[in-house]
Amino acid sequence: MKILVVGAGGREHALVWKLAQSAEVICAPGNAGIAEEVPCFELNPMESDRVVALAKAENVDLVVVGPEDPLVNGLADALRAAGIATFGPGRDGAQIEASKAFSKELMAAASVPTPEFRVFTEAEPAKAYARQRFADGFPVVVKASGNALGKGVVVCDTEFEAEDAIRRMLVDRVFGDAGREIVIEDRLNGFEFSILSIVGDHNFVSLPIARDHKRIGDGNVGPNTGGMGAFSPVASVPAEMVKDAEDRLVAPILAALRERGIPFRGTLFSGIMTHNGQPFCLEYNARFGDPETQPLMMRLGAGFPEALYAAATGEVVPEIEVLDRAAVGVVVASAGYPGEVVKGIPMEIAPAPEGSKVFHAGTKMQLGRLTTNGGRVVCAVGTGQSVEEARACAYRAADTVNFVGAYRRSDIAAE
Repeated sequence: MKILVVGAGGREHALVWKLAQSAEVICAPGNAGIAEEVPCFELNPMESDRVVALAKAENVDLVVVGPEDPLVNGLADALRAAGIATFGPGRDGAQIEASKAFSKELMAAASVPTPEFRVFTEAEPAKAYARQRFADGFPVVVKASGNALGKGVVVCDTEFEAEDAIRRMLVDRVFGDAGREIVIEDRLNGFEFSILSIVGDHNFVSLPIARDHKRIGDGNVGPNTGGMGAFSPVASVPAEMVKDAEDRLVAPILAALRERGIPFRGTLFSGIMTHNGQPFCLEYNARFGDPETQPLMMRLGAGFPEALYAAATGEVVPEIEVLDRAAVGVVVASAGYPGEVVKGIPMEIAPAPEGSKVFHAGTKMQLGRLTTNGGRVVCAVGTGQSVEEARACAYRAADTVNFVGAYRRSDIAAE
């Protein structure tokens, strides 16, 4: 099987690494780390016609679309129209991530447990609602409805923080069009986990669950990011809770999409918060999570390419082998992330220790030298027989990454 992976981040590097173990893989556009492993083609994933042309020219059997923006832009639709098997939902299915308002309303229609919420496009009604929720004893979370690269979520401790977040999104437009509509939802107390489900026409198969760390600082403080690390398995989430979440959060939303005539062949990412022992859906994404994908790929055995191909072609999705080991991923980021960062800083990566892998995210070769090219630069993943062993291995791998301003959390998977 020959597979084209579309994307340039750490998620795509992990997908390429895993798929290349049993298939011929190419990538577009890739990054410095991916280019060390498979052929890369320089193109913009938002230019659907160029991706289609590349897939045809390379005679690929399957295209796997990594990032959300090309999916929202209709890349999967263009590929399927050209007769190319594609893993990733079309534009309509990608709405579940592109619009939190659409997603929340779909959850309500499907009776999926989710925090109480309201959708707003004007600041003053939004502020009044937030003040009322706090007065009633319910702190809130303010979310940009569109895609803000994981940064458009503000968990508010006070009504003043909520009003500031509302003003920044709806008045100052700090997230541009992504924040022209916002969702305000009640803040639940509990622990989070993520389910990534490979979805076909007839069934879905979920990967092992993972938990990520969104806040920039140790102890889960500071602003939200795209994710500072993740680990799997999650001991605090028993198998029966996972099954309950699949039954109440995954299956119903897929049924609701089908009822609306929206096919979904790709990854459904379910971001889940437990509250009083029950799972609640915080959000859905239409693609593999980042950084969850990096440690998850290190836990998979045989059958991954076959599962993606089956989903893409409308066949029954087969089970995927899960290896009996844990994996932890630690993101090494540029100084200033999740705000503005300086790119082009020279960096070095020493050989990783046994049982680990450094997945490139924001890296680039410039004048023959490896440099930084983004906020999240790499994700160092370690494996072991336990999460504790995997965590130690991951931090040893992270120690191999050196550049001026390198930052990482010190407590990934410490819980």
